[in-house]
Amino acid sequence: MISVVIPCYRSSKTIEKVVNLTAAELDRLGRHDYEFVLVDDCSPDNGATAAVLQKLSEEHPYIKSILLARNAGQHNALMAALNYASGDTLIGMDDDMQTHPSQLQYLLAEFDKGYDIVYGYYPEKKHSGFRNFGSYINYLSVRILIGKPKELKTSSYWVIRRFVRDYVIQYKSPYAYMQGLFLRTTRNISCIPIQHYEREVGKSNYTFSKLVKLWSNIMGFSVVPLRMATYVGYIFSVMGIIGALVIIIRKLLMPAMAMGWPSMMVAICFFSGINLLFMGLIGEYIGRMFLGMNKAPQYVVRKICGADTVENGEEQ
Repeated sequence: MISVVIPCYRSSKTIEKVVNLTAAELDRLGRHDYEFVLVDDCSPDNGATAAVLQKLSEEHPYIKSILLARNAGQHNALMAALNYASGDTLIGMDDDMQTHPSQLQYLLAEFDKGYDIVYGYYPEKKHSGFRNFGSYINYLSVRILIGKPKELKTSSYWVIRRFVRDYVIQYKSPYAYMQGLFLRTTRNISCIPIQHYEREVGKSNYTFSKLVKLWSNIMGFSVVPLRMATYVGYIFSVMGIIGALVIIIRKLLMPAMAMGWPSMMVAICFFSGINLLFMGLIGEYIGRMFLGMNKAPQYVVRKICGADTVENGEEQ
């Protein structure tokens, strides 16, 4: 069975088309055994997205809809979808028609070569300039912090095997990051170029604060920032010792030289800023450990509809 997992956010006008086109494409490819797991990430649209998802679940026996009680974020919503998916092959895609169902044939053809994970990537992106900039920062962060292979290009359009899903859902922290979890699981990964489509309705829901939060989630999969803090500490310690020696020597050679009060204050402010920066970084790690120990949930399920199941009030 193939499970198509889709996090939904303000997608009442697009998700039905996404589901219908994807189902038609899978049928065309001869993949008739499939299900859809749709997760409404508590969309702030007066229940419009949730209503569409419930309607789809009532009309189609192969659709299960998960309605979250609070906004969990795209990656945590994906974790919810993966937890309720039953397929041996799982496909992740977006709800806005940019990850177009017509490109599935290329992803599945590559997947059939024996890879554990296949990503589709876009030689020409249809995102805004701000979103492209955020994607580039994300690319650099994953390369540096997690050690993603340079030749591997990724996106939110992917296919994975069941064992990858089984490993990923063992992660219980509220700071899920799918790419980091995938790279922890296997390196038998491929990527292929596919066409990126224009967004049909509305605009991207990614804001600056959401991109910063995503970057902080990436940081949670690496100790590189802490090592950087150590290296920076070493560098500035050596610079401080050299600077102190220079000042002492100059004072011995030129006793009448006035001490530089302004430069001292600048140095104090600079080094204090560096200290506060890395204290905040360490505090971020400690805070995440604290929340993890307190078992803060990734998501809270308000209702599950479809697949002969209606459940309420579950958290993970």
